[in-house]
Amino acid sequence: MNIDTLLGYDQVLLLALNGSDSQFMDGLMMALTSGLTWIPLYIALLYLVIKNSETMGQIALIVACAALCVLFADGLADGIVKPGVARFRPCNDPLLRGVVQTVDGYCANGLYGFFSAHASNTFSIAVFFSLLVRSGILSTGLLLWSLVCCYTRMYLGVHYPFDVLVGLLWGGTVGCAVYLLYYKFRAKMSQSKCFVSTQYTSTGFSTDDIDIVMLVLVATLIYTVLRGVLH
Repeated sequence: MNIDTLLGYDQVLLLALNGSDSQFMDGLMMALTSGLTWIPLYIALLYLVIKNSETMGQIALIVACAALCVLFADGLADGIVKPGVARFRPCNDPLLRGVVQTVDGYCANGLYGFFSAHASNTFSIAVFFSLLVRSGILSTGLLLWSLVCCYTRMYLGVHYPFDVLVGLLWGGTVGCAVYLLYYKFRAKMSQSKCFVSTQYTSTGFSTDDIDIVMLVLVATLIYTVLRGVLH
């Protein structure tokens, strides 16, 4: 199977996932794909870190690692790979002009879409916090959040499925690598403890505080649904 065949399959799958005749879905996808929508989630994760850290140094380390996730995930995609590969976004691709559905003319920033910074950013954060907190419900919520964000990029016609897949692979790699870096520095700062309690995860995060993060995530999803209804 040659590259042209693979790209052909990529286009066929994109067209199967792209757009709909529903104004509700259009509004929902636009709300879900916006970075501003998820600011409450980021604040809730910061709250979780601050509330469950023993020192300012530990807080600073986790925040720095989260920033590294975004820097490595986004920096490689937007700074190096996109201009280097120069693969058009579907909504910019001359071969798909008039075929790809967009919402309100939205086509994201930049001509090129390989690979998806949305996918790599969100997945790196989801993987890092999943390894950091070790909560099944939080891990599930964050991973589903990332995958939903990935779907919106194909629905809106700004990324091909292969763009998203590579973004997920790179994001997962970054999330794991940054967690290993965190673990190395965390061990030098203080002795690691293993918590055995129904009130805490094995890494010492309060289940009550995790519930607050999940509540914020659910509330944000409800907000996006309302945005879809009002679109």
